[in-house]
Amino acid sequence: LDLIEFANGDVSTQWGKVRAHMGHSATFNLKMMGVGNENWGPQYVERLKIFSKAIKARYPDFKLVNSSGTDPNGERFDYLNSELRKMNADIIDEHYYRRPEWFLANAARYDNYPRNASKIFAGEYAAQSDHTVSIENKNNTETAIAEAAFMTGLERNAAVVNMASYAPLFAHIDGWQWTPDLIWVNNLQSYGTPNYYVQKLFSTNKGTNVVPALMDGKSISGQDSIYVSAVIDKNTGDVIVKLVNACDNPVSKIIELSGAKKFSETATLTLLKSNAAGDVNSFVHPDAVSPVTSATPVKGNKIAAVLPANSFSVYRVGMK
Repeated sequence: LDLIEFANGDVSTQWGKVRAHMGHSATFNLKMMGVGNENWGPQYVERLKIFSKAIKARYPDFKLVNSSGTDPNGERFDYLNSELRKMNADIIDEHYYRRPEWFLANAARYDNYPRNASKIFAGEYAAQSDHTVSIENKNNTETAIAEAAFMTGLERNAAVVNMASYAPLFAHIDGWQWTPDLIWVNNLQSYGTPNYYVQKLFSTNKGTNVVPALMDGKSISGQDSIYVSAVIDKNTGDVIVKLVNACDNPVSKIIELSGAKKFSETATLTLLKSNAAGDVNSFVHPDAVSPVTSATPVKGNKIAAVLPANSFSVYRVGMK
């Protein structure tokens, strides 16, 4: 009821009601708002325009997150993507629940999206080891590595993809509705899945600026099953290179750094890998697939990188 009144009545009055209902009297200082979730079709667009007009009239600086439907392609997506871009939508919320192969094939999805148009929120995604809504889905190495490969594309295209979030976050081992899930709990324990560690490694190594990661002058996205993104962290003075090897064989590559007068003689390598694509974590073995950190030499501006099969590597190198 409040939302209906919010769209058609006095915005400031209704906003006060929302605060009161949540037991919080002070202003939230919100900067964005979602209007709909996995809605689709002409009726959504019609109502979205009403909501958008009312919200923007009172809060013109609000960024509105708009639904692109239930899928990342197909008739529903094509219709909404077209209509939202005609509206100059602030942010379009795209969802992807697909097999690992889809994530690998779509790591370059945003390479050719317009830079100065509607931004993207990768609002819900998780690779499905079996199929969407299957009770057989597992949080295993294969799905985690596929997500890491896809995320290199999200990071590389940060000018387009403003936000991303894995879904769902938590599940209780005795009372879940959906699998896969990022973190599993029982009444006494919890453990992070391989997918959780992928998310953690990206979040703790996100940098401040994207820089090119090229091979033969082109972005590296799937060549020899290798996926790459690179950033610099101006706060720490580090360059951070993320490499995913999505095949069943080890691969050796030379990372050649540029853009600084001198680099540290040692890099920090954080490596997530396992012996088999189907490996999982559990309450008994919560760290079976988890990151290991070590030091690796930097010779001048080059690193001899050995990328194990089914692995995600993060290199941090100091710049001087």
